Amino acid sequence: MIRLLHPWFLLGLLLVPLLYYLWREIERSGRARIIFSDLGPFKAVRPSLRVRMRHGLIGLRLLAVAVLVIALARPQHGNKTQEIISKGIDIMIVLDTSTSMSQDDLDPNRLAVAKKVIADFITGRETGKQNDRIGLVVFSKIAFTQCPLTVDYTILRQIVGRVQFTRREFDGTAIGTGLATAVSRLKDSTAKSKVVILVTDGENNAGLDPMTAAGLAEATKVKVYTVGVVPAGLMQKVQDALFGVRYVPGMVNVDETQMKEIAKSTGGLYFRASDEKGLVEIFKEIDQLEKTEVKVKEFYRYSELYAPWVALALGLLLVEQIFGRTWLRRLP
Repeated sequence: MIRLLHPWFLLGLLLVPLLYYLWREIERSGRARIIFSDLGPFKAVRPSLRVRMRHGLIGLRLLAVAVLVIALARPQHGNKTQEIISKGIDIMIVLDTSTSMSQDDLDPNRLAVAKKVIADFITGRETGKQNDRIGLVVFSKIAFTQCPLTVDYTILRQIVGRVQFTRREFDGTAIGTGLATAVSRLKDSTAKSKVVILVTDGENNAGLDPMTAAGLAEATKVKVYTVGVVPAGLMQKVQDALFGVRYVPGMVNVDETQMKEIAKSTGGLYFRASDEKGLVEIFKEIDQLEKTEVKVKEFYRYSELYAPWVALALGLLLVEQIFGRTWLRRLP
């Protein structure tokens, strides 16, 4: 970007034609240097190139004046710079890893689908939301932080990919404990928005009462989005001693009433995911609800360009002086 710091100096260009006019008047009214009684013999003489070029000296001088006027206007070149100020949010994802998540009514199983959707959600934050910190808590009968809040999405995706079902001795669904663990990770956060996304396919049967954990979230201004994995046409795989592995109509284990209460008490929402596509749409909706604040400031850094113009003007004056004192010198 080119700008003139003092553009009003360009009014000085109006002096150029005025100076030329004054020079012409002076030339016409000046006294003759040599007086001849009869100019007739000279009328047939064609002027030489040197004579024709003598007016070029005033042209060079006036051009130098015009260039100096432009230099006085202070031409500058600016480079635009953008400063992006992003206020990120903190998100803790709480994932159920109890053995019920191994049901294959989602392909290949509920946990694998949830992990894939969560990994895609993390990838989606990489565009314009790099300041969002995301962490992961997994729970079954117990809960622990698999990954604290981080902006290293590559590592986080790898950790999500390594999540496995819990061992039988730790099987259970401690929703309240999982939620409380996530809230403890967010309580000291200074982010403008603190969010928990809780994904489960069961009801609480161990650990802390979920509503107590919801009270902790509310007290620390943590918004909780609860997601119940309830596949449509739910069929449960069972091992029959007589018929082997077979599928029977399953029961919805998610306490949806409680999930709604948890979400409502903290300002969040409850979502029911019946298939992988539904789970994807839920995470997209949460992504839209929890927008990252981004401010863009633009400013220009300017560098001065007047020096080349001054050099050009001085060069023109130098050429005018050299020719005026040599090849185009006027005698007498």
